[in-house]
Amino acid sequence: METNLELVQERVESHIDTLSTFTATPGKGTTRLTYSPEDLQARQYIKEKMKEYGLTVREDGFGNIFGKLEGTLKDAPSVLIGSHFDSVPNGGSYDGPAGVVAGLEVAALFAENQLTPKYPLEVIALVEEEGSRFGGGLMGSRGIVGLLNEEDFNSLKDKDGIYAVEAMKEIGLDPSLPKKRDPKTMKAYLELHIEQGPILEEKGIPIGVVEAIVGLTQLEVTVKGQAGHAGTTPMDRRADALVTAAKMIAQFPQFAESEGEDTVVTTGRLNVFPNGANVIPDEVVFTVDIRSGKEENVQNVIQNVKDLAVSYSHNGIEISVEQLLYIQPKRMNQDIVSLLKKKSSELGISKCSINSGAGHDAMVFSDFTNVGMLFIPSKDGLSHCPEEWSDSRHIANAVQVLYEAAKKLTEAE
Repeated sequence: METNLELVQERVESHIDTLSTFTATPGKGTTRLTYSPEDLQARQYIKEKMKEYGLTVREDGFGNIFGKLEGTLKDAPSVLIGSHFDSVPNGGSYDGPAGVVAGLEVAALFAENQLTPKYPLEVIALVEEEGSRFGGGLMGSRGIVGLLNEEDFNSLKDKDGIYAVEAMKEIGLDPSLPKKRDPKTMKAYLELHIEQGPILEEKGIPIGVVEAIVGLTQLEVTVKGQAGHAGTTPMDRRADALVTAAKMIAQFPQFAESEGEDTVVTTGRLNVFPNGANVIPDEVVFTVDIRSGKEENVQNVIQNVKDLAVSYSHNGIEISVEQLLYIQPKRMNQDIVSLLKKKSSELGISKCSINSGAGHDAMVFSDFTNVGMLFIPSKDGLSHCPEEWSDSRHIANAVQVLYEAAKKLTEAE
């Protein structure tokens, strides 16, 4: 047996436990914002482990960390494996770090089994996936593939007005280092992530092979009516913006259900004006978040929301719909999906296909290289909170699958 599962599991637990101590909110979850003192602590630990596992370490001009095991082929593209190590405020210990730790453990297995890859293996730890400090999200991966240019990066600042480049220098990073990476240097990208939902746990299946990362659209709907006195305006003379908004929002779940295929619709933000207890609302602004693994489902829901807006625009009510964000669904690379399934089966680890309802660095890389992604169960489906927990045995299982896949992709001997 090439992998000692118990040993891998022990090391995984130790990595996760250690990384979870690098938080700005001890006892209240993991708060590790990009370029913070906690980022520096996690960064030093990750780099130390990379070196311990025989990798050559470098950072780029965003502070992304790369640990490379050279291949025998000259200038060959790398098989990248990793995830992000930042967190949301008061988040959990697994979202991001589980994937970084899995990458480290794959490298450890290469070292222990004295494997020499033809194509280099690179463990990567990415910055600012969550967008909790500098907004936008997926910053490290967008930077690597050139979707975040120098000018835009230099103008990024946090809510306190601190520029990203200054924050980098503060923890000893060098923003003048190379940033964009030629896609030709990337053969594949593999990422392990916790599911952040209840499906795998409910099915009792330890591995989810991700087929697609859902498309995501955010609409902003503005309903305008007429303010008036709550006591003196008769019901038949009202143009109540909130009643109209409520009627619309109540129909959104039905739009998702009729599309099926894991389509979801959420109204998460709603602002009422003038927001007085005895005033008929004259304006309501609310968001509509629409997600599905199939683009046509997203498009259908958008159309339904627009049609609904038109149908309610009468009797003094005016409704406008603006699209704030549109991200297409991303399918994972079919060859890698098949490889991950095959390796799970060979190892006797049960698996199923799954879609990702959240965005990940993998979706950015998928336009530039061949991408595969694994999910492991999340206890009670909880994530982005201190209660977030995944079983280290499940992470160790995933490490085995990724190790076998990485051996094949790097043509290691």
